[in-house]
Amino acid sequence: MSGIIEQKKQVVDEITEKFRASQTSVVVDYRGLDVAEVTELRKQLREAGIDFKVYKNSMARRAVEAAELNDLSDVLVGPTALAFSNDDVVAPARILNDFAKKHEALEIKGGVIEGKVATLDQIKELADLPNYEGMVSMLLSVLTAPVRNFAYATKAIAEQKEEQGA
Repeated sequence: MSGIIEQKKQVVDEITEKFRASQTSVVVDYRGLDVAEVTELRKQLREAGIDFKVYKNSMARRAVEAAELNDLSDVLVGPTALAFSNDDVVAPARILNDFAKKHEALEIKGGVIEGKVATLDQIKELADLPNYEGMVSMLLSVLTAPVRNFAYATKAIAEQKEEQGA
């Protein structure tokens, strides 16, 4: 009997550590998805480096308490799966939100963003942000705009002077 309790403690410790180590954690209800859909979702998440697993709610609640994320306990009801991302803050929210748009059976319940409990609305806002490469591209575009505009103005002045001189 104590072996089973020890195994359960290890699972709770594992979940707690994942909550603490992850940049973003998203809680979803997967009820109604068939095996092929769950397999496709797992594949997309795995390719993005996201850990996706189903845990018992009782163990997840204990882990949430240990990680001091008590507000998350309210969403740990019914069939629940957890997605953890240690690297990309946006990826789990974006992938799960896009998948939920195509498959109505998947429901995002809430999550944790950088150590703080997030609401469903906050998770959806996060999903709408571009990924890291997209943000860098936007930043570079903003930084190069003044130089590009200066080059266009210089070219226009040069062409104007050419026309006047000809």
